[in-house]
Amino acid sequence: MKLITKPKSLLMGCALALGLAVPVSSQQPQPLRIERVEGYLATPERLKFNESLLNELQLPPGFEISIFAQDLGNPRNLAVAANGTVYVTRREQGDVIALTDTNKDGRANQKRTVASGLKFVNDITINQNRLYFVTDTHLYATNLLSNGREGKIQTLISNLPDAGQHPNRTIGFGPDGLLYLSVGSTCNACDEPNDEHATLLQVQPDGSKRTIYAKGLRNTIGFAWHPQTKELWGMDHGSDWRGNTIPPEELNLIKQGGNYGWPFCWGARRPDVYLQANPTGTTKEEYCKKTEEPVSTYTAHSAPLDLVFYTASQFPVQYRNSAFVTMRGSWNRNPPVGYKVVRLRFENGKPVQFEDFVTGFLRPDGKAQFGRPVGLATALDGSLLFTDDTNGVIYRISYVGQKPSSGR
Repeated sequence: MKLITKPKSLLMGCALALGLAVPVSSQQPQPLRIERVEGYLATPERLKFNESLLNELQLPPGFEISIFAQDLGNPRNLAVAANGTVYVTRREQGDVIALTDTNKDGRANQKRTVASGLKFVNDITINQNRLYFVTDTHLYATNLLSNGREGKIQTLISNLPDAGQHPNRTIGFGPDGLLYLSVGSTCNACDEPNDEHATLLQVQPDGSKRTIYAKGLRNTIGFAWHPQTKELWGMDHGSDWRGNTIPPEELNLIKQGGNYGWPFCWGARRPDVYLQANPTGTTKEEYCKKTEEPVSTYTAHSAPLDLVFYTASQFPVQYRNSAFVTMRGSWNRNPPVGYKVVRLRFENGKPVQFEDFVTGFLRPDGKAQFGRPVGLATALDGSLLFTDDTNGVIYRISYVGQKPSSGR
């Protein structure tokens, strides 16, 4: 594992904002106090994938994990058509491919290219028998034909804001039939010059009438609607270089017109004391009081990349309407965290707990890893698919039931 430490010094005001004990006296000014915060570049060694590594993965009892496809390069996100075709974006290859499992053995045996020449292509979805996919600046769509192929590719949007630090756009159709498109920030922490950065946009299915649905979202690239309540939930990335534990990743209930605080606030409306800029016409403290705070938080720097609700029937009933979230894994924390898939358990439409679902990609000592989960989708048979964009693998999780004990 490569480890680089970058110390940072904070003034007394920073210490106060972090909840550190700083003496206060109304009689005499206190001497300047410096607090030390360390940031890290901690990169676990990547192990080359081979199928024997499946034995190192841990899942809840009754679940099995297998390979749906491998040797794919850089698979990012997934969409499953009504005929079972699995569409995959590959950002580094700049294309969209289609995978099919013609013999129904749980493993893809056919692959073909749907579109190419798509720099920074990332997310993909299906709505009303149309396939949509998005790059950093363009939104495309094509009809899914009755012969199992695709029609002519149309460009719906060609002027999404420039990418900067977060070029990975994500898309999804809401219960209202409208398209929602996430645009991340261009930086770690700055007052963006473009109002569409660090937002969730709302768009008509034909790409017209683009408006800002919610703002102050640094990089909410995993979002979805609860199947029962129809409420929109999203996982937002906290800023880097704030230490090992802050700011946490945020689970937000995303509402129209909501302001979720970035770049001036993090967590429960906490002002970001590292950012020197203030909001126009006010202070960070006053600004943050008017923002939406997260419903829940998760370990800082885990890097949540996708969120899907499970509505199929293959898994036990207690998994119905739970969300699954991929945690691609940290690069800015020591020891590293993430490199797994978690379940976000809901009860009565409300999130109650994050639980590990697939772990073992990160070695216990944190020095090596063999998988960085990214995209999620439910296959037609109710199994759960997820991608590893680092080793070129798509995994398949199925429920096979509790095996009887071998008690005597």
